[in-house]
Amino acid sequence: MKESGNILFCGIGGQGILLASEITAFVLLEAGMDVKKSEVHGMAQRGGSVVAHLRFGEKVYSPLIDPGQADYALAFEMMEAARYLPFFHSKSKVIVNTHKIAPPSVATGKMEYPENVLDKLTENGILVLPVDGFAIASSVGEIRAANVAMVGTLSALLPFEESMFIDVMKKRLPAKILDVNLKAFDAGRKAAAA
Repeated sequence: MKESGNILFCGIGGQGILLASEITAFVLLEAGMDVKKSEVHGMAQRGGSVVAHLRFGEKVYSPLIDPGQADYALAFEMMEAARYLPFFHSKSKVIVNTHKIAPPSVATGKMEYPENVLDKLTENGILVLPVDGFAIASSVGEIRAANVAMVGTLSALLPFEESMFIDVMKKRLPAKILDVNLKAFDAGRKAAAA
């Protein structure tokens, strides 16, 4: 087993970040990896920042990703991707949901949403894959499946079989939401190839 890596999941409370990290963690466990995961919920119930660190490999001793060590990131909101810039390195692959969610300071008119947020990442040589997770989820009939659509995009970058992700979702997701999430996952995976 030579594969190892660090995946950072970041966004706003209510975007399904923890479910996305759990699906990915269970796939890595099924692949025989040692997996460690840590979550920070913060002010999640009030639209605050949420982050999950996921590390995998033959043997992992700590769940926390050190600055400059995230190999992959799933950013569910653009400004959250910029917030975690110190965690990325020049070969990081950052999947960013391009749908903007205005923080309270922007929503109340006290500040403006920054222009060209993703330029901060690309200026540092980071590979940015912009994905409109909400548009993908809407196309399959369930906006709440944006998180799984983005996991689909991530799955195309990781060295694990697509079937492993599908098997984990079949085991872990309730039957009433399974079908739409499988469709969102497939659409997100196809977005990675576009």
